Amino acid sequence: MVLATELDGGFLGGSAEDQRRLYQVLRSTPDARLIFVTGRGLERVLPLLSDPRIPNPDYIIADVGATVVHGSTLEPVQPIQAEIERRWPGTHRVLEALSGFDFLQRQEVPQERRCSFLTEEDRIDVDLRGVVSELGCDLLFSAGRYLDVLPRGVTKGSTLRALLAHEGLDEDSVVVAGDTLNDLSLFECGLKGIVVGEAEPALRQKVSENGGTDTYIAVRPGGGGILEGLREHGLLPKHVDAGLIDAEGEGDANGDAQLVMVYHRLPFEEVRRGGRVRRRRPKSPNGIIPTLLGCFAGGREGSWVAWSKQESREPERFETHVAVDARRYPKLTAARIPLTSQDVNLFYETFSKEAFWPVIFSFPSRAVFNDEHWEHYLEINRLFAEQAAREAEDGALVWVHDYNLWMVPGFLRELRPDLRIAFFHHTAFPPPDIFNIIPWRREIIGSLLQCDYVGFHIPRYVENFVDVVRTHTTVEVLERVPCAPRYLTYGCSLGVASMTASIRAGERTVELGAHPVGIDVDSIDSILQRPDVREKMREIRDQLAGRTCILSIERLDYVKGPIEKLQAFEKLLEDHPELHGEVVLVTVCTPPAPGMKIYRQIREKVDQAVGRINGRFAKLGWQPVHYFFRSLPFEEVVAHYAVSDVAWITPLRDGLNMVAKEYIAANHAESGDGVLVLSEFAGAAVELHGAILTNPYHTDSMAEHLYRALMLEPEDRRTRMDRLYDIVRANDVAGWAGEFLERAAHAAR
Repeated sequence: MVLATELDGGFLGGSAEDQRRLYQVLRSTPDARLIFVTGRGLERVLPLLSDPRIPNPDYIIADVGATVVHGSTLEPVQPIQAEIERRWPGTHRVLEALSGFDFLQRQEVPQERRCSFLTEEDRIDVDLRGVVSELGCDLLFSAGRYLDVLPRGVTKGSTLRALLAHEGLDEDSVVVAGDTLNDLSLFECGLKGIVVGEAEPALRQKVSENGGTDTYIAVRPGGGGILEGLREHGLLPKHVDAGLIDAEGEGDANGDAQLVMVYHRLPFEEVRRGGRVRRRRPKSPNGIIPTLLGCFAGGREGSWVAWSKQESREPERFETHVAVDARRYPKLTAARIPLTSQDVNLFYETFSKEAFWPVIFSFPSRAVFNDEHWEHYLEINRLFAEQAAREAEDGALVWVHDYNLWMVPGFLRELRPDLRIAFFHHTAFPPPDIFNIIPWRREIIGSLLQCDYVGFHIPRYVENFVDVVRTHTTVEVLERVPCAPRYLTYGCSLGVASMTASIRAGERTVELGAHPVGIDVDSIDSILQRPDVREKMREIRDQLAGRTCILSIERLDYVKGPIEKLQAFEKLLEDHPELHGEVVLVTVCTPPAPGMKIYRQIREKVDQAVGRINGRFAKLGWQPVHYFFRSLPFEEVVAHYAVSDVAWITPLRDGLNMVAKEYIAANHAESGDGVLVLSEFAGAAVELHGAILTNPYHTDSMAEHLYRALMLEPEDRRTRMDRLYDIVRANDVAGWAGEFLERAAHAAR
């Protein structure tokens, strides 16, 4: 079967369900060939190739027949394209010859080897036809307003016939589909035809006048009409159930969840003890999971889709659905996807961290791309999408989280067109010259454009995303909003004055927003009141012995810039010997997840730098760097926040940085005179007015800004901290989740 179809009113027309059925038939038929035949320019067809719902064509005939390319490579089909080019007099010559016809309004759309205009049929007179004929061209008028000037003898039909002959395709297996006079030439080729429902009346009339014995006039528009016609012509494969065509949405029953949370991790930890799996709450009370759980307070019907590590993908007596917390969230269930440790390692710890992580944080030279790993990544994402589709009630909101699940929206939209899909990036988002080194960039963007709402931490990442989308499809900005006063605009490396809030990208409208994640301030206040934490604070103060404490807490990762930080501290000690014995750098490096080999070298360099600094500057009773390579309990971290004089947070890149906000909350509650020194390339830099911003790529700048923080007057310290605390308190984590859900629900209406 070869389907040669018009796009806008044909292949892309009709109901979403009819489209899904048609695309399913094509994908499930091994020998099916698909040819796009369209009046669009090739540039306007390209976005469809990124849409995960739409099968990729084998060939594309664009520009009303004037362009013909291979669907996989987009290379011209020769010698057909060369012959069309030979017949075209050139765009400049055509426009010059037609310049005297002021009723012709040129269409501002991509076009090659043709000139397209808007006009009225009664304006097309003998003079115009004569000029076009003298150019060696033909006129084509359609839909009551569109006029195309084409190379003589070039139509959709002529190019299709030439393509079929060149590729040796059996004409008996070919069916054409269209809906306007623009498609008439397809029905004059002597091939089987389908005029879809709601087609232009003039096309139906012309087809009837020309005999049209092999043309089926469908009742249903778009994809539904094409399915009708394929059945009528006997071109449907035997394995296709006729019910697929006639059904009106029947299928597996949908779930009951009003909100489906799609996150890679479960909202609890699974611990195996004595051959049994037990569940316990996450260790950190200030992580994102407790906040997301709060979305289900009040009895909202919900499901949490996540992986569960198992010995196989089909474990015996495996329970997909388990209660999360029957007391707190009585209508929330966890929908577990069984994955092996090997699955998780390859999907998350290896591929995501090797291929995507370096790109996201603008370290493209560190990226490693593997096609087999990508196929596995797609497989896991499809499992998540399929489970989410089973959980959601009609029209439910599905909230997908982070880059590990970039392809879920695309798969999910195909499975459940009725759903409202929102996505949040917990990381940075790079500009197009960085993002587009990903080999599968088109597929990823195509998937994200299936969302109704996409959120990021800060406006800069929103703009980067829009710029990336522009490199793949046409973008119309529907709404922009100012960024001030909440965000820094000028004088900040990640600042922008205004932000795109809504776009029309290709065929879809997508709402966008900036939502910097907040923290649970009250939780930190409660921790600080605990006797064991107060005792820990006294221990830390005793160990410091009155010295000024500079605190650095970060995960061991090259994007956090641990080497650069230590080099800057070494520079500080070189330039200011008066600080020897007076300051201590407490640096806590949280180890990466087990199995992440890419960080082994980073740790070795950190160890060497710490050893070198302490070896150069230490003296009896004073060691300048106190280094901890382990995860500290959150309560102990909070104790360090409270007693530290300076928080030195200087990642080379960071999506936001929660440590900065936690430090502000804890220090303000205790003394209120701490100073935050923050990298200008951390997302939080545009939100936290009052931090001292520094360039982590410049050792001297880092040392100078740290020294400035140490020398601040007490009044300046307190003023800055008060301002920072007001921001953190006003934009806490509960507010973040509520704001996101409100925007997502509004966007999806």
